Amino acid sequence: MKLAAVEGNTQRLDGGAMFGNAPRAVWSKWVEVDEQNRISLAARALLVEFDDGLKVLFETGIGAFFPPKLRARFGVNETEHLLLKNLNKQGLSHEDIDCVVLSHLHFDHAGGLLTPWREGEESQLLFPNARYIVSTEHWQRALQPHPRDRASFIETLSKLLIDSQRLELVDSDQSSILDGRVKVHFSNGHTPGLMLSEIATADGPLLFCADLIPGAPWVHLPITMGYDRYPEQLIDEKTALITDLIERKGRLFFTHDFEMACGKIERDDRGRYTALAVAL
Repeated sequence: MKLAAVEGNTQRLDGGAMFGNAPRAVWSKWVEVDEQNRISLAARALLVEFDDGLKVLFETGIGAFFPPKLRARFGVNETEHLLLKNLNKQGLSHEDIDCVVLSHLHFDHAGGLLTPWREGEESQLLFPNARYIVSTEHWQRALQPHPRDRASFIETLSKLLIDSQRLELVDSDQSSILDGRVKVHFSNGHTPGLMLSEIATADGPLLFCADLIPGAPWVHLPITMGYDRYPEQLIDEKTALITDLIERKGRLFFTHDFEMACGKIERDDRGRYTALAVAL
């Protein structure tokens, strides 16, 4: 099995929104903040090439589908679709990917499915030979979003995925195409039906934790995002997963941490969790 972190386009978002009810005096110790109160965020994907040749991409980042006005609003730094460029550095194109696993369909996790923005052109789906995997519960949320999170979804994406005839909805801990290679966990604190993928590796389980734990600072149990649907439920879900992962000597893959792609969880004498950067 070969694993690689594939960097996508980066963002700068409001630090207060990213750290929920934690005051700036606390979170500014963990991350750098600019004059607009924004912090830098990655939109990182995980590439897994299994021993039988199956190539699976976990998420696609934010991509470059936004027009200039929205790109500025959401702090997207680059106009080029960096995920595609960095896949090429792995010796692959988007056409080589067999499966794209999407923890959820918010634009900063699924926008990379789309071609870069061009004046007067409609976005098209990339990864033409891949199956797209989404949880059943989250798919329903994407079709009928709540006013609170409607802006987090890409309006045209659902139809494109349906029309591809390569969409697989998952409501158990396994996907048919992944056939036991990946175990699925579900979480509802951030968004309904958030799908967390666990990959068994020679160094223990690796959990793609998506927006349950977007980066190392959020390993600290009380820390949640302002974007989370049910922060208290998220903390309970995070506690259960971290406790289980420590017992099984597992690691976390972070999609949004600007500095750390993979972390091992440690617990100090006060019972507080922290993440130590480790190799994939």
